[in-house]
Amino acid sequence: MPRSIRPLDIAVWTPYVVLAIVHVSALAAQSSLAAPTKLTLMPLLALPVLAAAPRLRPRITIALLLAALLFSWLGDGAGIFFPDGPELPLMLLFFGIAHIAYIVVFLRFTRIRRLPWWTLIYAAWWVGMLIVLGPHIGGLFFAVAAYGLVLAGTAATSARGNAIIATGGAFFLASDSILAFRLFLPDMMPGWTSPAVMLTYTLGQGLIIAGAIVALRKEKSS
Repeated sequence: MPRSIRPLDIAVWTPYVVLAIVHVSALAAQSSLAAPTKLTLMPLLALPVLAAAPRLRPRITIALLLAALLFSWLGDGAGIFFPDGPELPLMLLFFGIAHIAYIVVFLRFTRIRRLPWWTLIYAAWWVGMLIVLGPHIGGLFFAVAAYGLVLAGTAATSARGNAIIATGGAFFLASDSILAFRLFLPDMMPGWTSPAVMLTYTLGQGLIIAGAIVALRKEKSS
């Protein structure tokens, strides 16, 4: 078994992987399990971070990862936690904070490379999304533009880390891209895009956390 994969890792990752599969399947089947399983995802993804935390440094990076998961959880449940509030603006706020936490994490890694040239595609993505969706966003244009900027920033800075983190950043971007079209151009989006949002989201979040733990272990051993 590779040193980076340990029996404890498998044990702490299993609940998240199983619930992610259950949740995406429930969405595809339009089951009532979709809502409650969604709110278990980020708490379960915190388990691998908490399990690895005693052996990893610096503490601030661990705290930032947990903060990103906390605000992602608040974004996932914005409509439930704040029933009297504006759901979409709250989602943008909470996920925006989560993305900023991830960006800071990626910038704190010492064993990193410069931004690859191909990350310019994320700037093009941001401009393209605003051109396509801008006429349909209305009063949320500036909020969505700001959120898209930090989302693109997460994807771009994730490429400074290892391949696991970079792949996670790309999946997270794909998830929010599909969701944006579902929100603002719903008539164009087929039903299967609902589980696609959460499939790419759970993959993105899981890979970012897994890659960050691997990166922190390597930094500690260097």
